[in-house]
Amino acid sequence: MKKIGLLTQIFIAFIIAIIAGVIVGPSIEVVRPLGDLFLNLIKFIIVPLVLSSLVVGVSGTGDIKKIGRMGGITIFYYLATTAIAITIGLGLANIFGPGKGLDIPAATDTAEPAEAPGVVDTLLNIIPTNPLASLVEGNMLQIIFFAIFLGLGITMVGERAKPVYNFFDGLAEIMYKITGIVMKVAPIGVFGLIAPTVGQYGASVLLPLIKVILVVYLGCILHAAVTYGISVKLFAKMNPIKFFKGIAPASLVAFSTTSSSGTLPVSIKNTEENLGVSRKVSSFVLPLGATINMDGTALYQGVCVIFIAQFFGIDLTFAQQLSIILMATLASIGTAGVPGAGLIMLTMVVTAVELPVAGIALIAGIDRILDMIRTSVNVTGDASAAVIVNAVEEKRELKASSGVSM
Repeated sequence: MKKIGLLTQIFIAFIIAIIAGVIVGPSIEVVRPLGDLFLNLIKFIIVPLVLSSLVVGVSGTGDIKKIGRMGGITIFYYLATTAIAITIGLGLANIFGPGKGLDIPAATDTAEPAEAPGVVDTLLNIIPTNPLASLVEGNMLQIIFFAIFLGLGITMVGERAKPVYNFFDGLAEIMYKITGIVMKVAPIGVFGLIAPTVGQYGASVLLPLIKVILVVYLGCILHAAVTYGISVKLFAKMNPIKFFKGIAPASLVAFSTTSSSGTLPVSIKNTEENLGVSRKVSSFVLPLGATINMDGTALYQGVCVIFIAQFFGIDLTFAQQLSIILMATLASIGTAGVPGAGLIMLTMVVTAVELPVAGIALIAGIDRILDMIRTSVNVTGDASAAVIVNAVEEKRELKASSGVSM
């Protein structure tokens, strides 16, 4: 018999989980340890995988200008797609009016979320005062900073640093092998994560806010298909179908785990093996995206802000909606690495346009459902950036080699 591929296995587990959750209901919670096991397996490989692969990628490049160029392209792409995403969210929410005509009790109070640090503090916090503490805490931006400078240091030292390079090169290969082993249990993990979620949310919770769910899901699918599909075709000359098929396992894992960082090992594996992205690009672009790229979250904010305004009968002006686009785009970096970043960003935007903060509690009951699709889009967007940056670098290297040969 022909072996069933990983994507098919995950998809089958996904469907079975939905069916089981609907039939069994809340009692399906007993399978959650299977999902927790998979999450723990993935989390334990994230830090050594990112550190080792990024050190090897940077030291192999040995060019500060190239690293700066890759970083510039990556951040610009992330900001541009985030702005597009929230614009789509605002547009769909204005068209479909998910908050109009609703008759559900509005929350009178809501817990104040942690305050987001300022942009200056965020930039300063990227530099680790203790690299070992950053590794222990899993602070991805600080790990990226440490790995980049470690890789550049290895390059500048030269031959004497060869043993250090060989250590990280060997560690990277080991972590890739372990990632392959962990992915064998992905279907079981997806079942353990999805089934309890489906069993927990009944029609009584979903139906009053089904319009919000549908608008967010429609917007995320539209953004992925159009924005990412056109981008990889235009800038990387890649067939969008090949792209979405190649990143599908990571997207499904992201949908199940609702964690961009937790999906990182799968994203790196998929982009390299299925989409032909080099290790030096994937190990740099994807960890950065997992911390600052929030296209799905931005789109979700656009829908939720309009929903809250419509529910309370408040009309937002065109200028206010433009300010939402600008603020959410910049906040996607300003809240990098902060727990509950999506809620913090939404609270900042709601407060800025003078809407009742209590309105956030209206969607609290379905936030997990919305988090699944927005995380999946975040991860897919990270992969599209990796494909594009890889194509740009390959083209530049080809031109450079042609110039030398002439």
